[in-house]
Amino acid sequence: YGNMNWSTIIMGAAPELFDIREWPVASGRNIGQQDMEGGAKVCVLGQTVAENLFGGDDPIGKMVRIKKIPFTVIGVLEPKGQSPQGTDQDDTVFVPLRTAQVKLSRSTFPNSIGAMIVQAQSEDLLDKAEEEITNLLNQRHRITAGKESDFTTRNLSEILAVAEQSSKAMSLLLGAVASISLIVGGIGIMNIMLVSVTERTREIGIRMAIGARRNDILLQFMTEAVLLTLIGGLIGICLGAGGALIVSHILEWPTLISIESITIAFFFSGAVGIFFGFYPARKAAGLNPIDALRYE
Repeated sequence: YGNMNWSTIIMGAAPELFDIREWPVASGRNIGQQDMEGGAKVCVLGQTVAENLFGGDDPIGKMVRIKKIPFTVIGVLEPKGQSPQGTDQDDTVFVPLRTAQVKLSRSTFPNSIGAMIVQAQSEDLLDKAEEEITNLLNQRHRITAGKESDFTTRNLSEILAVAEQSSKAMSLLLGAVASISLIVGGIGIMNIMLVSVTERTREIGIRMAIGARRNDILLQFMTEAVLLTLIGGLIGICLGAGGALIVSHILEWPTLISIESITIAFFFSGAVGIFFGFYPARKAAGLNPIDALRYE
């Protein structure tokens, strides 16, 4: 457009594609049936393409060149974000399928179709739909039984199952790392509190001598341990959230920092303080006041 150039993906699409992918336009209109049948030289831009070519200007009605062929921009799609494979779905330009086949295809067979996206009526019918599509394509391609198909089909349920397995494996790995970190951190807190009890033995003896009960001493050291872990948890949350935002900005990955995850992090921080702080607190509460006052 003008003196601006942008390398992107050009896809020929039927009007139904945007309904199947639930991808509405943010402005303008989508590719229609008349555009398909007439081989119109029109295009719909993804958000990334529109921002890089036009900035803040309205691209509707403007002319862009694709392979030196002028196309009129008729619409800009809503932001879609990254695909499960990590590619930017908004870095795409859609043109009518017929136009792509006739004007833009470099294939030996210009009327060929690279991929078809089919939507089943319900999730329960996915396997049946895949079987029927495979049989139909085998028939159209004249592929008899026993011969290998010259196409591949991908069932969304299979893709989701693989993604779910990968997610579970990653969750287990991260959970194991987090557990080890909590144990190491808890042991560190316990050692610090034990040193604190030793250094403050006379203080504990004086408090007991003027009327402090063992439960008061226990509560004091438990509170200190929990406060230490909560402060550490707060620092960890800030570092984690900051790191996630930096990675999101650099790699353009979507980031979600939920209140639930922050609450859970605080809960586990407090739990670590209670669990690993109990032994030092109990040791402090169990000191003999006379021996504590004599301690040098």
